[in-house]
Amino acid sequence: MASTLNQKLEAKEQELKILHEVAKDISDNLDLSELLHRIVDTVTAFVKADSCLVYLYDEDHDELVLSASSDPKTESVGSISLKLGEGVTGWAAKEKQPVYLAKEAYRDKRFKAFTSLKEDRYEALLSIPILAKNRIVGVMNLQNKKEHAYPEAQIKLLFTIGRYLGSAIQNAITYDEVMKKARQLDLLSEVSRTIVSDHYIKEILHLIVTMTAKVMDSKICSVMLLDEKKEELVIAATQSLSNEYVNKPNLKVGQSISGRVVLEKRPLKVLDVTKEPGYMFPDVARKEGFVSLLSVPMMIKDQVVGVINSYTTREHVFTKEEIDILQAVANQAAVAIENTNLSHEILAAKEALESRKLVERAKGILMRELGLNEDEAYRKIHKKSMDTRKTMKEVAEAIILAFDIQKRT
Repeated sequence: MASTLNQKLEAKEQELKILHEVAKDISDNLDLSELLHRIVDTVTAFVKADSCLVYLYDEDHDELVLSASSDPKTESVGSISLKLGEGVTGWAAKEKQPVYLAKEAYRDKRFKAFTSLKEDRYEALLSIPILAKNRIVGVMNLQNKKEHAYPEAQIKLLFTIGRYLGSAIQNAITYDEVMKKARQLDLLSEVSRTIVSDHYIKEILHLIVTMTAKVMDSKICSVMLLDEKKEELVIAATQSLSNEYVNKPNLKVGQSISGRVVLEKRPLKVLDVTKEPGYMFPDVARKEGFVSLLSVPMMIKDQVVGVINSYTTREHVFTKEEIDILQAVANQAAVAIENTNLSHEILAAKEALESRKLVERAKGILMRELGLNEDEAYRKIHKKSMDTRKTMKEVAEAIILAFDIQKRT
């Protein structure tokens, strides 16, 4: 009797210990990734499981995505997903109830194996739904290589932990969203500072794509500028080092997704470019790992001067907020191009005015010194320019210099 009582007391102490550890993990972490990894380590140690996986529910795609693993070598995090009701994990999520399989879990009719996870090596499986206010947030899977019996009290405790964890995960997701918005605002602020800097346009565009790729969590971000004469889009800046991507042929207006953006003057998004009819470079996309694409026009008033493209490595439904952010960046980049073009036009106009003044002065000298009329003086300067392959400005400067030297002697 005393032995049984001691065992119960020891079990209660263990429960209190894990609840204390989980509470500490939850209170210490607002970062979602850090929170998940701390919970995975804590729970794995408590139940002595060989593996612990956490799937989070992605409402946009209506699927559970593998988001954390006790095995640091697992490369499938972020790339494996299940629909609600699919596999044991999906069933636990859909029914919001734990699933306990003490042995031969892989024989259960609901089981779905993933080659990259090697789940068929595990005998026992316990799937615990992670809930927040009875809404599914995710699922935590505990696996054992050998047959393993989870006491009912332990399953109940883990189910309780799943509820605590659900609220914490939602808080962490909210925190991540707030931080993402802060990074987006920083991006817009940084882009604003960049376009009024003394950098050349090529440097400005490179800075923009680098910053945008980081904030948009993009595999590749690129700026394509419109060559109006050829009616083609040309890659002007990208943070990608891929030769296949950089050396792609130019796109005609109306061609592929980016070409359509120019023609339609509106953002376009594609869930999977490798399956999109009309997308020009599916082979490059497969090789480089591009999946979803958001392409927005760079507008100056009602004129398109180019597009900004943002690619992701997995299917992603771009939100209105993400589209608005990239459009704001695109519009600011367009301003930078317009400012640069205006600067070039002003400089060209200034040089043309200076050249005209010099030619007029040189004509006056020839008219006085050689008795020529205005047309004859102009033709003489023009012929000298053609013969010597120098500009009329250079010829005029030479005439003025020669006259000044003659006056001084």
